[in-house]
Amino acid sequence: MPPTLVALAPTRTPAPLIASALFLSESSVGFDDGATFLDRLTPGEAARLREAGRTLSLVPGQSVFEQGEPHAGIFLIEEGRVRVFYTGPSGRQITLAYWTPGHFIGGPSLTGGGSHQWSGQAIEPCRVLALSAATLRNLVRQMPNFALCLIEALEAKGRCYTAMAQMLGTRSVIERLAQLLLTLGDLYGRREGAAVVIERRITHDEIAALVGSTRQWVTMMLRRFQEEGVVAVDKACIRLTRPSRLQDIVQGES
Repeated sequence: MPPTLVALAPTRTPAPLIASALFLSESSVGFDDGATFLDRLTPGEAARLREAGRTLSLVPGQSVFEQGEPHAGIFLIEEGRVRVFYTGPSGRQITLAYWTPGHFIGGPSLTGGGSHQWSGQAIEPCRVLALSAATLRNLVRQMPNFALCLIEALEAKGRCYTAMAQMLGTRSVIERLAQLLLTLGDLYGRREGAAVVIERRITHDEIAALVGSTRQWVTMMLRRFQEEGVVAVDKACIRLTRPSRLQDIVQGES
């Protein structure tokens, strides 16, 4: 990029509020690569898949699966968003991703064994299709097409977590914060002159869990950005008043 600067061009139509997945990445390109992994199924195969699964309805805050629990299968998101996060020994959490309809969660294991390495929690009313390990094994044997779908979905997940690991390992926390703000502007922003208005509510706690910091640090940095005229924050939205300054930070220009 500057891919982010290109993506913020006035001609871009902002995504609906729950349309895109979200995770820490150098770019907003490819966030939903895994959302259509079942598209190669025929209507008959898709019907067999749904019949083999079990539909679960979840309320906000309800757990889909928990870190340390025995792994028994995966879940396909049909409605709503799910936050996937890791909890460290100290109790501190880092958000791995927010997943949206079309994505599957509960990996990386697919056919059972071991335990979940992180947790998944509904952050709004959700509907997911649970596929047990035994069901997955049977479907893979019966529908080679479905096996190819899973491979493609795992590849997309691998790119996601690689992107996050690269950001955590090579970027300072202030660079990660600047990139996240640019990404939110790309996914949910609309142009107002030179500014970008992010029409998605996100708390300081949520930002901190995504960039790998604390709420107190995020609050301090956003206040500093406001004092410098880089952003303007209120209860309704975040306004990126100087996106070019955030891009300078991402590029290591303090």
